[in-house]
Amino acid sequence: MVSFKQIVYALAVEKTLHFKKAADICHVSQSTLSTAIHELEKQLGTVIFERNNKHVFVTEEGKQLLDKARSIKLEMDELMTLAQTSKAPLCRPMKIGVIPTIGPFLLPKVLPEVRNQYPEFRLKIIEEQSHVLVDMLRQGDLDAAVLALPYQIEGLMAFDFWHEDFYWVSHKDECTTSIEEITSEQFEIDKLMLLKDGHCLKEHALSACKLSSDKKDTSFDSTSLHTLIQMVAGKMGTTLVPQMALDQLVKGESDLVAIHLNEPGPHRTISLVVRPNYVRTNDITILQKLFEQELRKNCAMSFCNI
Repeated sequence: MVSFKQIVYALAVEKTLHFKKAADICHVSQSTLSTAIHELEKQLGTVIFERNNKHVFVTEEGKQLLDKARSIKLEMDELMTLAQTSKAPLCRPMKIGVIPTIGPFLLPKVLPEVRNQYPEFRLKIIEEQSHVLVDMLRQGDLDAAVLALPYQIEGLMAFDFWHEDFYWVSHKDECTTSIEEITSEQFEIDKLMLLKDGHCLKEHALSACKLSSDKKDTSFDSTSLHTLIQMVAGKMGTTLVPQMALDQLVKGESDLVAIHLNEPGPHRTISLVVRPNYVRTNDITILQKLFEQELRKNCAMSFCNI
């Protein structure tokens, strides 16, 4: 009979395409893992992995079997988690993914209170772009992902905790009028600098300004909002910044001005995204409410000081 350990070992080999690395992940010897995989293939009557001295390949039959094995592992993981749901809230470790345009601005605002209220809660943060986090979430490598919506998350479930707009940021010398609101028609699109392709913040910014991606061509693309702000400070152009990030990016920069983008909003929604059959939804709801509470408090204080 196929064992759960064999399934775990096979999925580790699929992930690493390397028997030694897979054995290290599973905390067993390479010979133990290799023997278990050999027995699994014998029991199933098919070859899952082709291997030689340099490479490991997944066979076509193996891909189908591993897809089923992944589903079984997810169900087993959730079965074990379900057995713990009667315990205190946030008593078990959790692995959450977060995108780079949210993590540096959200986590400092919410984690201190998470730690204050749940000192024993162990949280591991994985920072990656949205498409990577969605794949990891579907495969069961994450408990949840903090994403900016709208984004393609078909088949997943979202717990919204923040809605926000963008602010147009310019050097004060490039903004000659004193205004509190600005539309996309009032600033020069050619001078607007955004993150490079692959960051959903760029798509959200373009959508807020009613621009298609092929209409925004720039000689400068960045992977960091901090870099964009420095470019604005150097009078190289303007940019759009989400409300959540204003205090860290603009506060203390006396040469910069931040003006609310007066376009229909909210321009993006921040959510905790989970699998639909995820059993720790009570813990997710706790985090959802706590995140919203701390963001409201911190962002209100930030506006008073900018």
